Amino acid sequence: MGKTLYDKLWESHLVEARDDGTALIYIDRQLLHEVTSPQAFEGLRLAGRQPWRISANIAVPDHNVSTKAKERAQGLAGVKDQVSRIQLQTLDDNCAEYQIPEIPLNDVRQGIVHVMGPEQGATLPGMTIVCGDSHTSTHGAMGALAHGIGTSEVEHVLATGCLIQRKMKNFRVSVEGELPVGVTGKDIALAIVGEIGTAGGTGCAIEFAGSAVRGLTMEGRMTLCNMAIEAGARAGLVAVDDRTLRYVSQTPFAPRDAQWDQAETYWRTLHSDTDAVFDREVVLDAAAIQPQVTWGTSPEMVTAVSGRVPRPEEMETDTARQGLERALSYMGLEPGMPISDIRPDVIFIGSCTNSRIEDMRAAAAVLKGKRVAANITQALVVPGSGLVKKQAEAEGLDQIFKDAGMEWREPGCSMCLAMNADKLEPGQRCASTSNRNFEGRQGFGGRTHLVSPAMAAAAAVAGHFTDVRDVMEARL
Repeated sequence: MGKTLYDKLWESHLVEARDDGTALIYIDRQLLHEVTSPQAFEGLRLAGRQPWRISANIAVPDHNVSTKAKERAQGLAGVKDQVSRIQLQTLDDNCAEYQIPEIPLNDVRQGIVHVMGPEQGATLPGMTIVCGDSHTSTHGAMGALAHGIGTSEVEHVLATGCLIQRKMKNFRVSVEGELPVGVTGKDIALAIVGEIGTAGGTGCAIEFAGSAVRGLTMEGRMTLCNMAIEAGARAGLVAVDDRTLRYVSQTPFAPRDAQWDQAETYWRTLHSDTDAVFDREVVLDAAAIQPQVTWGTSPEMVTAVSGRVPRPEEMETDTARQGLERALSYMGLEPGMPISDIRPDVIFIGSCTNSRIEDMRAAAAVLKGKRVAANITQALVVPGSGLVKKQAEAEGLDQIFKDAGMEWREPGCSMCLAMNADKLEPGQRCASTSNRNFEGRQGFGGRTHLVSPAMAAAAAVAGHFTDVRDVMEARL
């Protein structure tokens, strides 16, 4: 019987299978940031241990950094929140003490850990990759086995280079056909979550397959794998192909010359065999996917931009009806109202989901020559790394955003998770390109609607949610 991509990655890193169903697997790369690493380093210190393989680790500050240029220019001194400043300083100190490679705050390579990793080639096909962050699934777009871990596990990987795991089930989600114009990897991801629910992938590694997935750019695949965690999965995967290899070949950490040839030969085996058996399979029709907008307080509370907010009486169970009523109350929405009637106050384009150069280009294409609507009180565009920022500025995208009345910020996680100065105020409504819309996710009492960068830009111009395809057609 053939093997799935996940089976191949698991077996190639298996150190020991145990009688209790757990296994010890080898970890090739650990990515570190300031929020989930302090306790791990302290654990090493208290136990008198040293990192097992220093070169397997790379650190970058991202969650707590200021994205304002004036504050950023001051380095750590510009971080006003004391806890954030301490966490950032602690990361610097720990990396210096244990000689862990770190990309510091004002290095042009600094950025969100899940943008920096692939960008630098710290993420390579066939690797096992962990980070104290749930959206580590992003790196599966490179044909790697990547998932988030807890702080105690961060310490364990630092000390041993290994991790105790239980093997996941194999789940393949195929998206077949051609995507409509204006429909992106983010829309695919939200459509999948809407189809299978936020618990649909529990206990699974999801392999994204099908012609529509193969047609996505690497940025689009990263967005898709990033959102695998929102479908309940631990990891998302896309098979290695020519597009993967072209992307990887341009990264600084990629192997060169004879080592590249050797690596490529292996990497081209990183796909599911034709006779591989999956525990579960779901197929979506790409042509049926429209631009998506979440209306509630979970990523599975999503519909097409042409749709309406559901009504309680449409729910099949009391539990579902009660969940809907609570979500509508929190979000301040009326049952049955058109999605296009929802008017955001804030626009956020950024996060580890949608802050790469492709995302910047998509938003700028919608905003060029236009202005943000009067009801939009704040509009942030936050590139995922200094290199994305540099590229966008070289292409003049930053000027398009500024001319439209948007703020062009420094790299960082920003308004994704209310862990820095960029937060929603109670009651504010945000069109966000991030990955979670839970109560309080972007700030206490904040209301989040997840969309693609192009959809966020279209909402910024219209002052309400609107089908970006209509905007695109109007330009023709």
